[in-house]
Amino acid sequence: GNYTLLTNFVLSGLSSHPELQHLLFFTICGVYSMTLFGNLLICMVTVHPTLHMPMYFFLRILSFLDISTASVVVPKMLVNLLSEDRSISYTGCVTQLYCVVFLAATEWYLLAAMAYDRYVAVCSPLRYAAIMNTRVCLSLVLLSCCSGTVVSVVQTAWVFTLSFCGPRRINYFFCDIPPLIMLSCTDTSLYEKQIISATVLVILTPFCLILLSYACIISSILKISSAESRHKTFSTCSSHLTVVTLYCASGTLIYLQPKSSNSQDTKKILALIYTTVIPILNPLIYSLRNKEVKEVLIRVM
Repeated sequence: GNYTLLTNFVLSGLSSHPELQHLLFFTICGVYSMTLFGNLLICMVTVHPTLHMPMYFFLRILSFLDISTASVVVPKMLVNLLSEDRSISYTGCVTQLYCVVFLAATEWYLLAAMAYDRYVAVCSPLRYAAIMNTRVCLSLVLLSCCSGTVVSVVQTAWVFTLSFCGPRRINYFFCDIPPLIMLSCTDTSLYEKQIISATVLVILTPFCLILLSYACIISSILKISSAESRHKTFSTCSSHLTVVTLYCASGTLIYLQPKSSNSQDTKKILALIYTTVIPILNPLIYSLRNKEVKEVLIRVM
């Protein structure tokens, strides 16, 4: 009965200490501004005629996903930091959860596609143009989006079929799966097993494919005679893998124990990493360290 009458939730936010609210607001606002600026810059630069390559096409999509992920979470979080009313409507919570899961899952599959693109470029350079043609690139992006849609619809529908007959206060700064299922008064053991399976499918499987791609890339790099070329390629690969590993670690630690109540503060920090920190790292790691991107950026400016 209470489930049918539920019209809104209340988000507890990042911190319960009033003296930290303004500091957190200005810090996160600055990070969000840099995220928007950096990723919008990449979106504009990578449409330059000299950068019409699959790698830059994927980077443009990745930047768009990063902007979207941050924009789904951060604006509401900033409002809540300065407001006493931290409520979010039932519909708003459903929408936010759907968007967060869709964007996260799509980005994981896109990262796997980008790793495959780099594998083909390094290991089969003579066939690269034939293998990674426009049709294949569009198909990989479309497949990533469709997979993200399926995962998001299933997860969101399953969460909101639970009965929320207890308190409506979410101990989090946005609507996510672990804090929502902690509010349910029904048995969620089956759902917890399902979400662990989804974590393996959405995060760990693409991560293993990415590692496999980079293992093949490193094997090919070791055959390069030029020490300078080897160092440059190793540097790029290590940067990419660092971001991917950080993303994987934060995601798996949050979702592998969805109903663990003794680590909510830790989960908040991890969620903050993948919703605000990683979107600002991607432009720096994937694009702004790239010589061709920097050259185009200087010419445009």
